[in-house]
Amino acid sequence: MLRALIVTLTILCVASASFAADSIEEFTDDTRVFNIDKNITIKKAHFHNKFGIDLTGDLYLPANFDASKKYAALAVAGPFGAVKEQVSGLYAQEMAKFGYVALAFDPSFTGESGGVARDVADPSINTEDFSAAVDFLSVQDFVDPEKIGIIGVCGWGGIGLNAAAADTRIKASVISTMYDMSRVSAKGYFDASDSEEARFNTKKAINDQRTKDYKAGTYAKAGGVVDPLPEDAPQFVKDYYAYYKTPRGYHKRSVNSNEGWTLSSMIAMFNLPMLTFVEEIRSAVLIVHGENAHSRYMGEDTFKRLKGDNKELVIVPGASHCDLYDNMEKIPFAKIVSFFNEYLK
Repeated sequence: MLRALIVTLTILCVASASFAADSIEEFTDDTRVFNIDKNITIKKAHFHNKFGIDLTGDLYLPANFDASKKYAALAVAGPFGAVKEQVSGLYAQEMAKFGYVALAFDPSFTGESGGVARDVADPSINTEDFSAAVDFLSVQDFVDPEKIGIIGVCGWGGIGLNAAAADTRIKASVISTMYDMSRVSAKGYFDASDSEEARFNTKKAINDQRTKDYKAGTYAKAGGVVDPLPEDAPQFVKDYYAYYKTPRGYHKRSVNSNEGWTLSSMIAMFNLPMLTFVEEIRSAVLIVHGENAHSRYMGEDTFKRLKGDNKELVIVPGASHCDLYDNMEKIPFAKIVSFFNEYLK
């Protein structure tokens, strides 16, 4: 009886520690919002993070892809509140044109990836999502595990650097139009709400909402990009609207295009600050920002903290924050490619 019980418990323990099998499948139901390059093959990828959440990505393969070769590879995510059919897919497709295997993925709780409740953000889980994408890439026969980099856009720029500070397998990082989500959540834009009183009021409102959510059995949403757009909206809000709420970038699964993040999830962003050890990143980092981006100060301040001669900052003349989402005349892909060519060679 005792032996049978031990065997049963062992089986249960093994089962509880197992994950869904990774897979690469044919790509169907194309809902991407950017111009598609028919020369680039795309596959559907399924993998998991260490929390057991199943993640879904689009795997972009170079023209004349040869599975017997070893390619440099990139994990791509962002912007914060977007899905892989938007900006990250565009970046991944462009990098595939230059010979890289690129995985654009949906973070936990968003898009086609798993996780309940939906549209929840968490700095720890989202940082892990990047490392999970590296897990997946590193075990593919056609990927050189010593040549893996990441591209993080907007809020996923800060999250990507947070991953690079912890994950030594990430050999190079391109951070485009960066947000530090911990900073902007805790202090407001341009640190205008950086006070204990302001944070207390925010925490009180969020925790009051948690009680309401628990009673209702649902999670209230923040609303996504404001719609209709007020006439006196700041220019960067107008820029967000022009991307997320119009045919240019709207997607049915995008958090920002629709109801937004759950209100109660935002408290984690400033209660668990990211980039604590960004100074200790030894791998190469390229931070790209638009000259006119409202978020530029976050990228520049983060760059000042980086150390080593393998760190670069590029300011794109005349570019706004959202120009680096999909403006092919503004996104410095030539520089991005040369950076990865140097550090993933």
